[in-house]
Amino acid sequence: MSLLAHGVGSRTDLPIPLGLALYGAGAAILISFAALLLFWRKPKLGGPDSGRPVPQAVQRVVESDAVRGVLQAVAFGLLVLVVAAALAGPQETARNLAPWALYVTFWVGLVPVSLLLGPVWRVVNPLRLVHRLLSRLVPAAPGADRLPALGLWPAAVSLLVFLWFELVYPGRAEPGTVAVFLMGYALVQTALALWFGAGWFARGDGFEVYSTLIARLSPWGRRGDGRVVLRDPLTNATATPETPGLAAVVVVLLGSTAFDGLSRTVWWQSGPGEANDSFSGTLGLVGSIALVAALYLVGTRLSGRLAGQSPAVQPRRYAATVIPIALGYTVAHYFSLLLLDGQTTWILLSNPFGLDGVDLFGTYGNVVDLTAVSPDTIAYVQVGGVVAGHVAGVTLAHERALLSERHARASDQLPLVVVMVLFTVGGLGLLFGF
Repeated sequence: MSLLAHGVGSRTDLPIPLGLALYGAGAAILISFAALLLFWRKPKLGGPDSGRPVPQAVQRVVESDAVRGVLQAVAFGLLVLVVAAALAGPQETARNLAPWALYVTFWVGLVPVSLLLGPVWRVVNPLRLVHRLLSRLVPAAPGADRLPALGLWPAAVSLLVFLWFELVYPGRAEPGTVAVFLMGYALVQTALALWFGAGWFARGDGFEVYSTLIARLSPWGRRGDGRVVLRDPLTNATATPETPGLAAVVVVLLGSTAFDGLSRTVWWQSGPGEANDSFSGTLGLVGSIALVAALYLVGTRLSGRLAGQSPAVQPRRYAATVIPIALGYTVAHYFSLLLLDGQTTWILLSNPFGLDGVDLFGTYGNVVDLTAVSPDTIAYVQVGGVVAGHVAGVTLAHERALLSERHARASDQLPLVVVMVLFTVGGLGLLFGF
């Protein structure tokens, strides 16, 4: 079934020759880079204190503890419903709400919601509510002083665990397995939050960090004084703090998406991944992430060396420029999954426990409308997402270079641009059966 394979449409849907798409995409990156060198010679994006402040009423709603409490309570109720459906609902994956709610509606849907509304999971995260209630019984957070030194490395580990579970574990779509994962994840994250304090979620909860990073490309931002503002999404991305572990997070996201594409190629399915077991899948996932990490480290460190700067700080400095690239890959891979398979969540939500005669919203008898999005549209979104993400990444990298160097030369940025071209060509090749 498509859930197990994370289907994103046919690989033959591309309405133009694959070679032309690859050459065109690579050329788009190089042309964008040349245009930036010619016409973008000084920093043009606003700083962290730029933007148009939202009305005070909006600010009060955003920061209202009561509003956050209600949203977190609703999210907690939905979490309980999904776990209960996984345990007490139909045990066939096709008829159980839990796998569809977790892998499609939540994980994939978190991207467009965060792009439109900002870091929503930071606001509605139900584990924050659980932690707040439990911290009244266990008020001390003995590890709070050590949390800043961890950076975002815990989030990178958290995301890697989930992505291994999502992409590698053979029984990932079984409802009981989904229930165990959700309960285990909630238990571990809450326990760590009790140890490190509420600040843990912003650094260790992979879903919250993921939503926050995607929201860096939303029009919503905060100034240094805490005021919520509307501003250019690229400015938001430029203002991303150079937190330790940020590069690891984006590399995990990019590498795992690359493995998702690789795992659906004929070469993988008839070769290394033929056994469809955890061992080969784990090697493939780790290898994909390691390859992306190696290319990224070589590109950023070499760029830093050519610019006469410390190569050690370059991966962290340019990590934010990979956010739109990771976003582009995510959109390309999961656009049709959300629009097509995502319909199943709403169908099953009408009768989450599969009871006879229950149809809460009148949708339980519906079937997935496979004509909701055409194959050509899927293909154009796939190519457009990858290319647009890399063009935005090149733009951010150029802006970062201008901010960190008095005179940003083409030769200094070229290694990183070459890596981005490789990512573009490789990503499109994996999408369309390279």
